[in-house]
Amino acid sequence: MTRDELTRLLAEVAKGDLPPEEAARRLEARTFQDLGFAKPDHQRALRLGFPEVVFGQGKTPEQLAAICQAQLAVHPRLLATRVEPSAAAQALAACPGGQHHPLARCVTWGLPPEDQGQGRVVVAAAGTSDLPVAMEAELTARMMGARVERLTDVGVAGLHRLLAHQHTLAAARVVVAVAGMEGALPSVVGGLVGCPVIAVPTDVGYGASFGGLAALLAMLNSCAPGVTVVNIGNGFGAGYAAARINQLAEP
Repeated sequence: MTRDELTRLLAEVAKGDLPPEEAARRLEARTFQDLGFAKPDHQRALRLGFPEVVFGQGKTPEQLAAICQAQLAVHPRLLATRVEPSAAAQALAACPGGQHHPLARCVTWGLPPEDQGQGRVVVAAAGTSDLPVAMEAELTARMMGARVERLTDVGVAGLHRLLAHQHTLAAARVVVAVAGMEGALPSVVGGLVGCPVIAVPTDVGYGASFGGLAALLAMLNSCAPGVTVVNIGNGFGAGYAAARINQLAEP
């Protein structure tokens, strides 16, 4: 249930058009839905401002489709992350009108146009190999109402490529910096901008990157102030946090 729906429900009770007992019954019925294998949280938007996001990894195509159907029956906007192509196809067949984003491994329903949204979140991907995580962050922030600009292949191996976007970085309310290898990009960005920087380590790199652990530790040890770090490959978490910070910032 959204805040607008709750307001309308309370208004009906206040006017005497709806008995309090019926309002209570509706509220109780909309808290979550028991599907047996999952319990979609239908009041997440009321508590947190955005509906529950479906994590697709490990779910069967049938389970994912059923969860998406349940969520979309309550709220028209939905994000599913880490979705395999076969599961995406089944979810879209069960819930038409969505969009599959193969590189980001996401499926969206109700994705706002790119030119809509408030503020500006900049997502900077160090290399093309970091794009799946960067695009997951971008889609998450856009779904939450942020206007997002993505910078691609701006890693420290060619610092001039990043510096060419200094005006874009300076105009951001939040920067999400995505990098593998030695994970140096967030430290460089943190030394250039005055807004919060969210660092996202990826598992991109050769053997000594230890599946992203080297980048994670480098980012946690950043000497640049204002840099915070999410888990390895957690583009969703970075995009969600960036959108929340963007919502708090003054226009």
